[in-house]
Amino acid sequence: MNDKELLYNLIKETFLLLDDGDRRFFNRFDITVSRYYALYHIGEEPGISFSQLSDCMVCDKSNVTRIIKGLESAGHVVRQPHETDGRTLRLYLTDSGTAVLNQVSLAHKQYNETRLECIDEIEQGNLIQGLTRLNEYMKQGLYTLVENMTTP
Repeated sequence: MNDKELLYNLIKETFLLLDDGDRRFFNRFDITVSRYYALYHIGEEPGISFSQLSDCMVCDKSNVTRIIKGLESAGHVVRQPHETDGRTLRLYLTDSGTAVLNQVSLAHKQYNETRLECIDEIEQGNLIQGLTRLNEYMKQGLYTLVENMTTP
């Protein structure tokens, strides 16, 4: 295994561990990971459209619709028509959604502090710099990298 393969495997394992930890963590608050991040993005950008939320969450619009329906039935989100574009709906948190987001976000921040306490400031800076560069590169080539690959 070369260094690039090792790096990929470590990043993938880290993702899986973080994702599993988040799933277990959010379950304690009776919310899914995807619902939390929908609340988070709507809270960050009140009035966000389904399409914008889909882009933020890197999932298709049908998944976002399903997530929002669940958040609406829980009383955490409301849809409102766009002021000028009758085809677009805007998403907003309700008071209940804001309260849930605030409570869970604070606890999640503390949970992450504990999960990442083994990394010192220098290592953290290096990870932030390297992962930021990797993420920017991958976002730019998200669709073209796979399409341009030649089959061995």
